[in-house]
Amino acid sequence: MTEIKATNVTWHEGNLTREERWKALGCTGCTLWFTGLSASGKSTVASALEQVLVQQGINAYRMDGDNIRMGLNKNLGFSAEDRAENIRRIGEVAKLFADNGTIAITSFISPYAADRDAVRALHEEAGVPFFEVFADTPLEECEKRDPKGLYKKARAGEIKGFTGIDDPYEAPAKAELVLKCAEKDVDACVADCIEMLKAKGIVG
Repeated sequence: MTEIKATNVTWHEGNLTREERWKALGCTGCTLWFTGLSASGKSTVASALEQVLVQQGINAYRMDGDNIRMGLNKNLGFSAEDRAENIRRIGEVAKLFADNGTIAITSFISPYAADRDAVRALHEEAGVPFFEVFADTPLEECEKRDPKGLYKKARAGEIKGFTGIDDPYEAPAKAELVLKCAEKDVDACVADCIEMLKAKGIVG
């Protein structure tokens, strides 16, 4: 757990409860945490899911790994410590979005189980629904896709500590949803996500 360095701070409860907010807005918030190797398809599915949900009048917002690293987390690299802090920060942000009644869709490699478990615990402690979505695409398929040419650079030694090559990826043991992105098209994967959200009572 990250130490709180600020002094003389106290959590301030507002006048509005989460239940009141969600009832008034007619929504239910949650975090969908997409995880998987680079080029596994997680960002593609997350983006398509966001579009479908919003077109149905459901408030959803997607946070993508690269996008977050260009703003909120631009001061972080790819060491184990920086990766952990990257995930901790976005976990806190996602929890706030979900608490607001938004379906927060995050798309991060998030290779370490301990970091993902910490985000899950953060949500559970706050009473906010959290669902892990594993884009279970074999490394070989991810390397074939390689849209950014990152695997090629990693194999050539131009990128050090690249997940799946010379840095580990710890696959989720108990993800709420496993997507076989190499076997199903994007629309089918999105349908699986929506079916899960319905089963969990997040959307009607």
